[in-house]
Amino acid sequence: MSRIGKKPIKLPSGVSFQIKGGVIEVKGPKGALQQACPDGITCEVKDGAIHVARRDDSKQQRTVHGLVRSLVNNMVTGTSAGFRRELDVIGIGYKAEVQGKKLVLTLGYSHLIEYPIPAGIQIKAEKGPKKLNNYVATITVEGIDKQQVGQVASEIRGFRKPDSYKGKGIRYSDETIKLKESKKTA
Repeated sequence: MSRIGKKPIKLPSGVSFQIKGGVIEVKGPKGALQQACPDGITCEVKDGAIHVARRDDSKQQRTVHGLVRSLVNNMVTGTSAGFRRELDVIGIGYKAEVQGKKLVLTLGYSHLIEYPIPAGIQIKAEKGPKKLNNYVATITVEGIDKQQVGQVASEIRGFRKPDSYKGKGIRYSDETIKLKESKKTA
């Protein structure tokens, strides 16, 4: 058995789980999510927990068993508590602000970067109590879909990745940048 796949998923209060026609539906206080369930994988609720099982021990079933359990667990967590990712903007002259349904970034280019905020995602840009050199703002990406939150954060970070000499750019809050030594003249 898969070590991940056999772990039960506890259902918090206020979260409902059901399967309709091969589609897993999870509804909670923050919203609802759906995910297709592959053939041979079954999910059932016993004693207030979701148990994921597979039909047989074929390679395909073993491959998908842990994946489906992780996806269902992320759906339960997202609909009850949600997911968040924080990015730090570091650099003199850099700016980040939310204007309506767009994130507007000034990152040292000759133009502004306007990133439209996708549906189901909330973005905040605010200055926090960070002790980093040239710290400008923290961008917080929140939502109920873990994959979508991670994708949006990755796209925002991609606009100006951290420089390896001065550390300027957009980085994850928990990311550590190892700075290179500058070139020396003889």
